[in-house]
Amino acid sequence: MDVFGKALTDIYRTGEADILWLHNSYGEAEEMPLEFFFRDDEDMPVLELQALHMCSGKVLDIGAGVGSHALLLQAFNIDVTAIDISEAAVNIMKDRGVKKALVQDIFTYQEKFDTILMLMNGIGLTGTLSGFKDFLSKIKSLLNPGGQLIFDSSDIAYLYEDMPKPQNQYYGEVSYQYEYKGEKGNWFNWIYVDEETIKSIAVETGWHCEIIFDDGEDQYLVKLTLGQ
Repeated sequence: MDVFGKALTDIYRTGEADILWLHNSYGEAEEMPLEFFFRDDEDMPVLELQALHMCSGKVLDIGAGVGSHALLLQAFNIDVTAIDISEAAVNIMKDRGVKKALVQDIFTYQEKFDTILMLMNGIGLTGTLSGFKDFLSKIKSLLNPGGQLIFDSSDIAYLYEDMPKPQNQYYGEVSYQYEYKGEKGNWFNWIYVDEETIKSIAVETGWHCEIIFDDGEDQYLVKLTLGQ
């Protein structure tokens, strides 16, 4: 059930929506501000604008949501393909003017790009530390020579300042569940990866890693390139 997509559709069509709740494995449920997904460049943080300006060549926007980043790239005359697993989100993207918007799971996609972009902690869809490692190995097949993978992530160690970190898994591995109008979606795994772990796994899987930007609030922008 695409609970997230239903909420996006409501606010897109009517300008109004009930509260979209995000249940999590570490604390109280949080309210997700739906307007956040429809931001323009004036409302985007420096980190995201920096990432967009780094995009070059043929770009794949993974987990593109309602297409806010893809629309800006199109405005820069960048050839961008935007994918998401939510059919509702992709329909909104198309209606907003994203030229290449596909309902597509990245794990089964086959095409070559110069830049792969994953913003708003999009790398989290890899789910676990082992999933992140596997993803970095597999995504190479979608990059042209000299290509780049650009994503942001966060160090969520601050969540555990007043309680012990999990003993049986990496502390950045969490689970989420959307709830909208009393309907709940399936729980899904998500991961936030700290800088040092990203650097370590990048080297292990054959990437060159650069931390491009750090916002000073435990969130940072990462650029990975393949060794030539």
